Amino acid sequence: MGNALPSNLTFGIFDHLDENGCDIAEQYSDRLRLAEVCDDLGFYAYHLAEHHCTPHGRGPSPNLFLSSVAQRTRQLRVGPLVMLLPLYHPLRAFEEICMLDQLSGGRVELGIGRGSLPAELGYFGIGADAAPGCYAEASEILLNAMKGGTLSHKGEHFELSSIPLTLGPHQRPHPPTWIATNRPESARWAAANGANIACVGPSSSVRKVTDAFRAHQQHDADTGDQAPFRGLLRMVVIGASDLHACSLAASAYEHWLNSFKFLYDLNELQTPPNLPLTFDEAVESELCVAGTAASVRQTLLNQLEEAGANYLLCQLAFGSLPLDASLYTAATIQSEIMAQLG
Repeated sequence: MGNALPSNLTFGIFDHLDENGCDIAEQYSDRLRLAEVCDDLGFYAYHLAEHHCTPHGRGPSPNLFLSSVAQRTRQLRVGPLVMLLPLYHPLRAFEEICMLDQLSGGRVELGIGRGSLPAELGYFGIGADAAPGCYAEASEILLNAMKGGTLSHKGEHFELSSIPLTLGPHQRPHPPTWIATNRPESARWAAANGANIACVGPSSSVRKVTDAFRAHQQHDADTGDQAPFRGLLRMVVIGASDLHACSLAASAYEHWLNSFKFLYDLNELQTPPNLPLTFDEAVESELCVAGTAASVRQTLLNQLEEAGANYLLCQLAFGSLPLDASLYTAATIQSEIMAQLG
């Protein structure tokens, strides 16, 4: 491949904040340190997943953690990816986002979704059948609330009558929105509604999603402003040698996989068919990229080009990966990829 990448290729951070074997408070402190370093290195944003009642997510209130990230950083943008709207009253979700956007000086990237594992929603009394309708209605209300004034709505799940909206976001008309998807149909909706997309999977599969997104964009994403983003998620570990990097990544991935499977095993559910069950499978499926700076650089650029992506979501901290390893990978991505492309 010729690495025919967009000139505005951008790099961000994605995090499950999955259990890493440390005390929770220590892990929070380490992640805040990682966010500070990524801010100094020029990464674009820190995106945090939302999970509940599982070691796969120690950030069940992502906006709460991200408010700490915002206070420890200057330019790094912050946002949930995604905020599970079926678990929020849309008015409460709106007020939280407004607070975070104001506290961060207008640095919020708002990811919204309905969740991928019904068991998590079920713990809150939200049935699998109700979740899609609840999400659709809540997202409509949330985006309407961003317009300000008063809020009225009457639907199947929510009813609001002339609610005074005394808060508003810092960014106008509202923070950039995101959805996580591997489906071309959802990508078409995102493009038509001015949202960004985040995808995971083999580059050839992601290309179908980004092609659908670009076909339905209202303008050319590769001219002018950075947005809209076509994001590609990858776990990334860079080491002094391929063997060193793969040794670190393999151990960390096994730990991450166990936390991912926790609720599936607890509820005797079959894991998703596309979930790599070994580190070798994770590399083969392109979920993980590990090696020296040179090999990782070439692999990532090839995958970004094939996927048609213009935003790399780097999962730098996962499983039992030590903080030093995450910091080294972040610094090397900046010096060996970001700086050279810039």
